[in-house]
Amino acid sequence: MPQEVARQYKEIMKKYLESHSEEDLYVGQQFSRRFIEKEIAPEDVISVHKTALSELHPDLRNEVWDSLDFLIEMMIHYGLTMREHQSLIRKQEAIQMEMDVATKVQDTLLKTKMPCVGGLDVGFISKPAKEMNGDYVYFLNKEHESGVAVADVIGKGIPAALCMSMIKFGMDGLPDENTSPRNVLGIINRIVEKSVDDSMFISMFYGKYNAEDTTFSYASAGHEPALHFDSGKDVFSELDAKGLLLGVKSDAEYEERSVVLNDGDFIAMMTDGVTETRTEDGFVDMKTIQNLLHEVKDMTAQQIAEHVYQHLSDLQNYRLSDDFTIVIFKKEPEQV
Repeated sequence: MPQEVARQYKEIMKKYLESHSEEDLYVGQQFSRRFIEKEIAPEDVISVHKTALSELHPDLRNEVWDSLDFLIEMMIHYGLTMREHQSLIRKQEAIQMEMDVATKVQDTLLKTKMPCVGGLDVGFISKPAKEMNGDYVYFLNKEHESGVAVADVIGKGIPAALCMSMIKFGMDGLPDENTSPRNVLGIINRIVEKSVDDSMFISMFYGKYNAEDTTFSYASAGHEPALHFDSGKDVFSELDAKGLLLGVKSDAEYEERSVVLNDGDFIAMMTDGVTETRTEDGFVDMKTIQNLLHEVKDMTAQQIAEHVYQHLSDLQNYRLSDDFTIVIFKKEPEQV
């Protein structure tokens, strides 16, 4: 430790002990910068203080010296802990920067084009519980058809995001001639089975709207059932179909079903972040979700999706416990 710093500190302390003036105290406060400039540890600062005090007042009681020795030992451990804490903060900041970059990359890679099919109004919301989204929505567009895949990786973070990227590129490479729901799930299943670790599980609901006969055909790979609202009967029904999670079995087959949509009907496709919304009183039930959808049944598809999200996120104090995704396909009269 530089002797000059110790000497200057002793002189400053001596003046303050004699005067107790605000001016001398201010000089001491400003001098503390010298310790930082010289990278003097907290325990060494106390040692400087102890040495100066012993030279200025050698007759102080032993308890004073013992207390300073105790404080020096405390500061040694304090300094070690502080350095570890600062190192951890720097590592966390670096990880957060990497996560921010990964999130931007995910948003760029997983972009999908909204469908534009006559008589079909589409709306959706997908919100991650954390930085990375384990849910994914993909639209497959043709002249008179609009397909939608709603997928959910059982897991979060970067591994889930990587799985979604793989599904996206699998969907991009689908053959044009056969995009029936059962065939789409079969193709994606084989891709996942070859590429994903056994510890990762992916569910997917795939539906396709045909504008020529207003049918909505669908298949499911272990995903949450969609809801069909029949405006004529004013009732909801679940759209479920048999099928294993993606990647479990390479030759898995998927059941395909269909329903006709009339004007005012809509399909609500969701992930379990919607159907298993957790509140202080427990999980919401499907009836609650149906009631939320019914409240805004006459609004646009996007307004319906936003209404459900706003209400369910409010129940969770706007702290999502899981990734939240809902897609609405609503049949509207075609413009003449």
